[in-house]
Amino acid sequence: MFDWISGIIDKGSYPGLLFLTFIENVFPPIPSELIMPFAGHLAKQGEMSFILAVLVGTLGSTLGSLPLYYAGKTLGEKRLKELADKYGAWLTLSGEDITKSKKWFDTHGWLAVFGCRMVPGVRSLIAIPAGIAQMALPPFLLLTFAGSFVWILFLTTLGYFLGESFQKVDKVLGPVSYLILGGLIAFGAFKVWKRKQKQAKKKG
Repeated sequence: MFDWISGIIDKGSYPGLLFLTFIENVFPPIPSELIMPFAGHLAKQGEMSFILAVLVGTLGSTLGSLPLYYAGKTLGEKRLKELADKYGAWLTLSGEDITKSKKWFDTHGWLAVFGCRMVPGVRSLIAIPAGIAQMALPPFLLLTFAGSFVWILFLTTLGYFLGESFQKVDKVLGPVSYLILGGLIAFGAFKVWKRKQKQAKKKG
């Protein structure tokens, strides 16, 4: 996988990076955890501009969310789950994944679009429930771009400072991902608690 990724970036430069960050959103098994750290490594060697690599990666990641967003918007939850269960094996996507991502969106609202862009395994899928919920495109793109920027900047920075060890980024990401995930869960639980408090006051 890494040889393929590095070959595309080496030969295609920024257009190659744009292609990879676009396609890794549509095809989740392609890891951004290898793409952007490699770009950061190249930036450290002077073969790429750090800032331009981050911006191109963020743009590709944002554009890559659109196919899933429009799939959710046009097909709806029921049809998407049927298609995922029938044909989603090659994308490592199932109807259960769609159900889980929709629960995230229902619990956290628009914040999920921003926060989940920094959580591996969820970052691509969150576009589906946003589409299902008919979320307006401008805020979806804005929040996707913002969340993707933070994630892409983080990965590229790791690659820049890890040097030849940039392929070890996966090991670094574990604790960070769990912290982000834990923060989102805690925020969701707080919102549910506040909602129940308001309902209790109204009944009282």
